[in-house]
Amino acid sequence: MVKPLNVPLVEAERHGPRRAVRTSRRTGDRRWPAVVAAGFVLAQLVLVRPGMGLGWDEAVYVSQVSGHAPAAFFSAPRARGISLLVAPIASWSSSTELLRIYLALLSGLGLFLALRAWRGLFPVRVVALGGALFATLWVTVFYGPEVMPNYWVAIGALAGVGCLLRAQADRSDRAALWGVGASTALLAWMRPTDAVWVTLPLFALLLCVRRWRRPRPLAALVVGLATGAVGWIVEAYVSFGGLSARLADASRIQGGLGWNIAVGDQLRSLRGQTLCRPCTGAIPGPELIAWWFALPLLAAIGLAVAVRSRRTTRTLLPLACATTASIPYLFMIGYAAPRFLLPFYALLAIPVADALTHLVTTARPAWRPVAVTLAALALAGHLAVQYAVLEDAVARSTAARRDWARTASELHRLGVRPPCVLTGSEALPIAFYAGCSSAQTHGHNASTTRADLLRTAQHTPTATLAAAEDDPPEHARDWPSHRFGDLRIHVSPSAGLIQH
Repeated sequence: MVKPLNVPLVEAERHGPRRAVRTSRRTGDRRWPAVVAAGFVLAQLVLVRPGMGLGWDEAVYVSQVSGHAPAAFFSAPRARGISLLVAPIASWSSSTELLRIYLALLSGLGLFLALRAWRGLFPVRVVALGGALFATLWVTVFYGPEVMPNYWVAIGALAGVGCLLRAQADRSDRAALWGVGASTALLAWMRPTDAVWVTLPLFALLLCVRRWRRPRPLAALVVGLATGAVGWIVEAYVSFGGLSARLADASRIQGGLGWNIAVGDQLRSLRGQTLCRPCTGAIPGPELIAWWFALPLLAAIGLAVAVRSRRTTRTLLPLACATTASIPYLFMIGYAAPRFLLPFYALLAIPVADALTHLVTTARPAWRPVAVTLAALALAGHLAVQYAVLEDAVARSTAARRDWARTASELHRLGVRPPCVLTGSEALPIAFYAGCSSAQTHGHNASTTRADLLRTAQHTPTATLAAAEDDPPEHARDWPSHRFGDLRIHVSPSAGLIQH
């Protein structure tokens, strides 16, 4: 728990880090961050709904710790932090509802603790508004209860920057130092490569700015990152041929990291696509993307306000971390997913909230009601757009996952029951639903050879999934074939198929 600061708020650039922060004169109701976090939990339970099945990536992560399905192939870019986070539930229960409720509660707690890290750095009303802005984005509500690492990277980034600012402001604040270490460990535990991008400005500040050079915050940052990333690094040498080989493999799977402007891809994904690969189609209408362009404008206003108030670092540091966090996903990757930018949104939230508060409260008294009304209308419209997109994303995701569950039931009817093996189109998530192993002979998830697959099929129920209009793959040409929806299921004779 981060304790409140009691030192005067004076700009670090002028008077040094010890006196960089003071408690706001108008702290407001300190319960508001808790209210925001509770509202976030409620929104997840009501709008996303615990009954939504597990997605493709979720099936990979849950299968690593599940006692109800074999572990799926774990590719180079992935990290095991999110699997370990859900292990207390997934290791003994197959209930998706229980897992969703657990994650919704945990994500609300994480948001609350991340906002607590900013107490004393900004007025409570600004911190609470920033939390509300982040927590009401459709992508935040959607991924809060999902078994995906991106939300937790965002929480670690938000908490870590706040804790570092507090630790620099008050050298006796040991809780803030622990917060730096724990937050950066969470970052690296969930996605080590993202952790590097997020923390670049923190290292630059601690190493290059003389009055910020203090060994304990730097040590907390280094130890936190090392603690979180050590498992991923060890796994690189055990399973991927070394760290450089794993990074190269991860780059290949992601389409080859390099100069690639993906801003348009991210815009296309804002219509509610959870993955935009390949990312084609028209840019969504202005009502769906206006908020995205408003963010950098409001962030710039927030920075201008901070400069005028001589408290630049508190605003500049999260903006710098947001910028570096977004670089690989806006300029280095050939596809898009809205979840990739969750750390970017989280780090922008408080500076944007500060800008909005300033615009409303500094208006002339006669114009203040007008400013408040316009801001309220803009936020209401923003929420309407966010939840319209959320509803569509939930509906489409739920339908796709129900299709996987129905296919799994059909496989069981055809005699493909555990222990069993699936290969082919969408085999990985369907295998999880069916309780089977998944195997591929080519592609990013290649884990076997055609010869090994045929040997396995002689004694283990095996099925190959293909698009209904496609010819069967060579290894399954002599297997019984069945049409099911848009798929054709080719079942090995070892499944003991009953002909109808």
